[in-house]
Amino acid sequence: MSVPKRVGVIGGGRMGAGIAHAFVLTGAEVVVVERDAEAAAAASARLLETVRRSVERGATPRGYDALAAAIETGTDAAALAGCGLVIEAVPEEREAKLAALSRAERVLSPDAALATNTSSISIDDLASALARPQRFLGLHFFNPVPASQLVEVVTGAATEPGLVDDARSWIEALGKTPIVVRDSPGFASSRLGIALGLEAIRMLEEGVASAADIDAAMELGYRHPMGPLRTTDLVGLDVRLGIADELHRKLGERFAPPPLLRRLVAEGHLGRKSGRGFYEWSDQR
Repeated sequence: MSVPKRVGVIGGGRMGAGIAHAFVLTGAEVVVVERDAEAAAAASARLLETVRRSVERGATPRGYDALAAAIETGTDAAALAGCGLVIEAVPEEREAKLAALSRAERVLSPDAALATNTSSISIDDLASALARPQRFLGLHFFNPVPASQLVEVVTGAATEPGLVDDARSWIEALGKTPIVVRDSPGFASSRLGIALGLEAIRMLEEGVASAADIDAAMELGYRHPMGPLRTTDLVGLDVRLGIADELHRKLGERFAPPPLLRRLVAEGHLGRKSGRGFYEWSDQR
């Protein structure tokens, strides 16, 4: 099964642009909707740059002009009409996601699929505000999307089994591996990843070892492709803090965010996207 002919993405940040990039390279027309004209222009530039790099690497047989012609960016949710799939990829805030999903659902056809890229918010909670919860599920992509092989397909209580089957096929068409996870706090990947990441931050906070040595322990000792602190920098310290707060509320003290994480976020040290987190990234933003 191929991906839907037209795919919408709400939010054109690093994650949203990565999702749009994956679908356009697979042959879909993609429309990205942002909050205002400035954000839409930034999303367009971000997405077109990743497409250009893919063409230069030979990652796609299609030319840049053809791919660019398949991309639309704007601010009006009405542009999502006609999409067979819309994926919400706004910041990890419940109210923002509810607003984005409701805007999209109002213009979609009844048989269109609506998805959220949330990494921790309950699918059933988000679905409770929708008119068609049976056509809604989670598609949790990982950052950076082009290099990541995994996508969590998160099912809500009302999600149609046929939609889950379709979602698995779409992810496979992107060249990625889907895993199906029941809606639960943190799903599978965030719950496990946050547990490891929070303990690594506590170890750094306690002076057990340096950030580089803690990461090397997992990379070389357990064959993780990237250590937990570098991963946190890549995901975003603010994103990880939001997930940890959510899991802390739902699952208890073992997910309590360390003071060091809160301090770095308060200081604006969010990881790669800000130029500094547990590592310096000034020349790699």
